[in-house]
Amino acid sequence: MKTSARIVLLLALAAVGALSGCATTNAVRVKPWERGLLADPTMDPNRDPLATEMIEHVYFSREAAAGGRGVGGAGCGCN
Repeated sequence: MKTSARIVLLLALAAVGALSGCATTNAVRVKPWERGLLADPTMDPNRDPLATEMIEHVYFSREAAAGGRGVGGAGCGCN
């Protein structure tokens, strides 16, 4: 096989590989009738801010960590 034929074959394979992974914009876009499901309060990762603060306080107190997510202290649980 000649070098020019190999180059053409490699370019053709690269083009096929690059074009096969393309997604249409309609497949990625959220449909208007699906937005109500995504806006549901149960989809909110922070739907109970007080419980989240308490869990983070306990976690950072046990880990004796300072910083991260706005919690400071030396691990004594007194912040």
